Amino acid sequence: MRILGIAGSVRRGSHNRRLLRAAGDSLPSGAQLVEWEGLGGLPIFDEDMELDPPVPVQDFLDEIERADAILIATPEYNASVPGGLKNALDWASRPFPENVLKDKPAAVIGASTGLFGAVWAQAEVRKALKASGAHVLENELPVGLADGAFDVDGSLADPELDSRLGDLLGD
Repeated sequence: MRILGIAGSVRRGSHNRRLLRAAGDSLPSGAQLVEWEGLGGLPIFDEDMELDPPVPVQDFLDEIERADAILIATPEYNASVPGGLKNALDWASRPFPENVLKDKPAAVIGASTGLFGAVWAQAEVRKALKASGAHVLENELPVGLADGAFDVDGSLADPELDSRLGDLLGD
């Protein structure tokens, strides 16, 4: 099984990229996480170009098409979804209803430096995915206080969170 991992942050040292990598280490046997790193290169969504998207967008759509499932790790900016991630989801949702997200299994997790682990952003990403036709797991994994949430080896420091991550990925 090929799972496309999308981090909603392009920042070096992104907690959500670390969370994706921890997820990759927790996947069941036979599953592989492939990280997509093109978020910062997508142009702003333009409905005039949806039928003939620019190359970076087409590459992104092709990656989703090749994936058996999607795992998104999102931070929370201003109590919502980061703009770049929302832009990517807008591209992937078109043309509607026949788009690359239709019937695609998807899960959303998130990390933030605040206490609540990006729960609002996770809910917004799940909502956008559902509206696009994806099959979205309702489970969430909020990783709060992310500055101290990871061990040196990249795993989650809290055994309960690590167990919940494994459970979510096994679903």
